[in-house]
Amino acid sequence: MWFEFSYLTIALLNCLGIPLVHLGAAWWCEQLEDRHFIRPLPQAPRQPGLIYEKIFLIKRWKHLLPDGAPLFDGFPKKKLESTEPEYLRKFILETRRGEFSHWLQWVLISGFTIWNPFPANLIILLYAALSNLPCLLNLRYTRIRLIPVLHKQLRQRSDNTIVIL
Repeated sequence: MWFEFSYLTIALLNCLGIPLVHLGAAWWCEQLEDRHFIRPLPQAPRQPGLIYEKIFLIKRWKHLLPDGAPLFDGFPKKKLESTEPEYLRKFILETRRGEFSHWLQWVLISGFTIWNPFPANLIILLYAALSNLPCLLNLRYTRIRLIPVLHKQLRQRSDNTIVIL
């Protein structure tokens, strides 16, 4: 423990601070310009999402995850609304934004360990992992599955002039 606070202060910092970190990081990431998340279109994987489906069994639990983006007028990622190339590009870009947001939340919440005594600091680390890892896996899984769909749409439209996401 790097800082000494009363147990009441620690409880207040944790109970108020952790939700604020989740919301604040999500809001801040939503404000970032799209250019921060633009990447070249990668090659489509041969078996998209196989590891996620076989090892992480993602299809069994991904429907349980919330989509926080609409809270801040962000891009909803709960379901695919279109297969138009521009929509797919934006969806893929938004999975990167969501992934960045969850990595940021994981790091920031892990920082709460500096005022939590043992074993509460371990609980904070476990919470940081369990509250962000499923979302990270789902965002990557979704992106990996959308890339072949976008490639197919681009081939059908011969719209290969724009391959930047």
